[in-house]
Amino acid sequence: MPNIATFRFLLLWTLFLCFAFNARAAQRGPFAMRISCGARDNVQTKPTTTLWYKDFGYTGGIPTNASRPSYIAPPLDTLRYFPLSEGPSNCYNINKVPKGHYSIRIFFGLVAQARATDEPLFDISIQGTQIYSLKSGWTNQDDQAFTEAQVFLMDGSVSICFHGTGHGDPAILSIEILQIDDKAYYFGPEWSQGLILRTVKRLSCGFGQSKFGVDYGADPLGGDRFWQHIKTFGQDSDRPRSVETRIKQASHPPNFYPETLYRSALVSTSSQPDLTYTLDVDPNKNYSVWLHFAEIDNSVTAIGQRVFDIKINGDVAFKDVDIVKLSGDRYAALVLNTTVTVNGRTLTITLSPKKGSFAIINAIEILEVIMAESKTLSDEVTALQTLKKALGLPPRFGWNGDPCVPQQHPWTGADCRLDKSSSKWVIDGLGLDNQGLKGFLPNDISRLHNLQILNLSGNSIRGAIPSSLGTITSLQVLDISYNFFNGSIPESLGQLTSLQRLNLNGNFLSGRVPATLGGRLLHGASFNFTDNTGLCGIPGLPTCGPHLSAGAKVGIGLGASFTFLLLITGSVCWWKRRQNILRVQQIAGKNVNLWITFILIKCHWLELILVVLHMYIKSLISIGAQGAGVLLSVLKFSKRKLVRVVGGTIM
Repeated sequence: MPNIATFRFLLLWTLFLCFAFNARAAQRGPFAMRISCGARDNVQTKPTTTLWYKDFGYTGGIPTNASRPSYIAPPLDTLRYFPLSEGPSNCYNINKVPKGHYSIRIFFGLVAQARATDEPLFDISIQGTQIYSLKSGWTNQDDQAFTEAQVFLMDGSVSICFHGTGHGDPAILSIEILQIDDKAYYFGPEWSQGLILRTVKRLSCGFGQSKFGVDYGADPLGGDRFWQHIKTFGQDSDRPRSVETRIKQASHPPNFYPETLYRSALVSTSSQPDLTYTLDVDPNKNYSVWLHFAEIDNSVTAIGQRVFDIKINGDVAFKDVDIVKLSGDRYAALVLNTTVTVNGRTLTITLSPKKGSFAIINAIEILEVIMAESKTLSDEVTALQTLKKALGLPPRFGWNGDPCVPQQHPWTGADCRLDKSSSKWVIDGLGLDNQGLKGFLPNDISRLHNLQILNLSGNSIRGAIPSSLGTITSLQVLDISYNFFNGSIPESLGQLTSLQRLNLNGNFLSGRVPATLGGRLLHGASFNFTDNTGLCGIPGLPTCGPHLSAGAKVGIGLGASFTFLLLITGSVCWWKRRQNILRVQQIAGKNVNLWITFILIKCHWLELILVVLHMYIKSLISIGAQGAGVLLSVLKFSKRKLVRVVGGTIM
């Protein structure tokens, strides 16, 4: 019995812990990260006590005090801006973002005490896809103080980049990354994770004020959307209508629209039965249009009493719309969606009554549909990042984000093409000539498998030419002239069968030019090896003498050093012997055998030195057999000479 009681207690305790954990997890809600750009500490803003994280370790740029361009911008005191000296492109790279669907919102700012004419204009990209370009006059329009897009993040990170256009320095007030429902704004079979939806306009019609979702008390999975209030579409064209009645079917997945949105509407008038809204848009784009309705007019009580058509740019998008019929009841939310292509610069929505006198609408959303860019092959991105460090590329190059996308802003010096087999971007050209670069050329450059042109001429790059260059079989032009490369030319360069131009002139290279390269000159290739005093072996260069390997050269050098050392030692020994001879002669008179024996004993230590050196030379494997042999020969010769000096026989 005690065992059963204990088991029941443990079971109940386990169930309680599981329930508490699940409840806590549910309470946490969707992932949300808000960054106060330029802030050194976390900030909470009133009246909602929203938490904004400090800006640390995400990017470069310069933090400074901020001036908010709009009342709808969050009440933050700092921003981060990116002068041209920081490069043309700068990115926030944020890690540890769970996989999912997100609404990303970026508020722009103005540097405190900036002049009215200092309105920066720049481009914004997310995950390598350009989503927005700031337009002149944005500081005078509240809903243009930010841009917002819905994007899938599937690799645990997000890259948000700002690209200068020559019109002021990009300045960022805040960044919000808010998780939304995975099916949010699903609009049909064309919808996929490869699409980005950028908010163009979001309107709340009729009575009320402009609000964020948090002000509506909306579900966090809605992404805290900003709804701009609009009182009328035009003078005398409509009238506002509002109720306090509860609206059914509003805050439902996947879009979680706030119920309050449907309690206010605009209704057309008898003088102008059609209800028309016109918006300026970018031409030749696709737009997803979401129209919101709820029958909140007391004069409409049944199906068929209000019916209208909806036209977009003159084409009927929805025919015979009856809100009560489609929603199932009065005071019930109805959302209609369609996607249209706009070739001109305006998007016009017209509601034309067919039964009853007037049309009605509660809210409008217009989202630009953007196809996400393919990214650059990760192996090639890694190779360029390694090259950036090895050459010490200064910030002005702006090698941040993806090298090839957005296509409007590739990395300085990088030429890209889309590889059809992988549907990824690859690097086929790299031109960094005359840029004052230093450092060395890393072996990882061989990971640029699609490289056809490499031009690093006119810099101060040092070290050896990496033999791994010979594995880039697509290479057609290699120009590393007028640098400080040294050592020999790698034999592997002869494997570059596509190579048409090779410029190695103006360096400190030495040794024989590989025969495989010399033979290529007969097939029309253009090679330049001049201004390298140590090169030889092909027409136009000095003739190579008896060839010695690097090990042989080391052996000769060491042999000469040891010979010099032994001669010095022998000289000292001879001098000591001479002194001893004089002493012995004074003691032993003419007894020659006595003083010779004495000297040989005194010089016995020299034999030990020579034996040790002899064994050491035999162990010099690292310098090669040829080098060791040369050094050994030098030593034996030196030893014979030394023996003659000291007047004895050692071996």
